[in-house]
Amino acid sequence: MTVPPADVRPNPDPNPDPDSDSDQIFRLQEQVRQLKEAVVSHAVVDQAIGVVIALGGVTPDEGWIVLKEISQHTNIKLRNVAEAILIWGRTGVIPPQILAALEDRLGRPGLSGPPSGSPRVSGRSSR
Repeated sequence: MTVPPADVRPNPDPNPDPDSDSDQIFRLQEQVRQLKEAVVSHAVVDQAIGVVIALGGVTPDEGWIVLKEISQHTNIKLRNVAEAILIWGRTGVIPPQILAALEDRLGRPGLSGPPSGSPRVSGRSSR
């Protein structure tokens, strides 16, 4: 009996295990979710870098370093630091440890209010 060459042999498993398909779908859905989250997080961080650039007169690379250092020295996740800075720009409210670290990194004590040009809001937002 002769054996056909490997490239003409039938697929050894013509009916793949349906569990492996559902596992793969689950893994792909999880990857998509993580990628979407990363895109949103990246946008928040980029916007916060813009605020730091405007406040400190620094370059984008320096703004990134400032955010990283604030995150490391306050032990607050980078995305949360970025969100706090953006909220500060809208409301004038910022956690004291982030403000202190921002003042220290930018060498600008007394940044107690929101970035210039930002509205000062007291109480709850109407949004």
